[in-house]
Amino acid sequence: MKLTTHNPWNSLNRLHSDLDYLFNYWPNISGFGHDDSSTHVMSSWAPSIDLKEEEDRYVLEADVPSVESKDIDITMEDGVLTIQGERNLHNMEEDKGYRRTERMQGKFYRRFSLPNTVDGDGIEAKSNNGVLEVIIPKQEKAKPRRITVSS
Repeated sequence: MKLTTHNPWNSLNRLHSDLDYLFNYWPNISGFGHDDSSTHVMSSWAPSIDLKEEEDRYVLEADVPSVESKDIDITMEDGVLTIQGERNLHNMEEDKGYRRTERMQGKFYRRFSLPNTVDGDGIEAKSNNGVLEVIIPKQEKAKPRRITVSS
């Protein structure tokens, strides 16, 4: 007999993912989406993301197989981390023997609101074996100090 447990957060995570897709990847629906002053950012696909919190940092991992580092752009502005890029799968013509292609290609775009406790200047990113890892350090907590009252 196989026992399974129900995780109520799965439904909430799916809803969050669907809303994220709606607001970030369909910029022409009722004015929703990201407007970068002069250009609309449209996304053809979205990489899967894992985000974990550690004691002194956040670690974001994104699945971006077949995407070169030079084709990934990461920015941090006003507490929002933006990851965008493009995957181009070349040589997919039918005369090359391909009968079916399911891997998405084109532009991708993801945005994440970060807490104000992150150190935006210390963010680092690296790509290895199709996984983009973004290290987001936390700021050191301010230590309490005693303030002397002068007379």
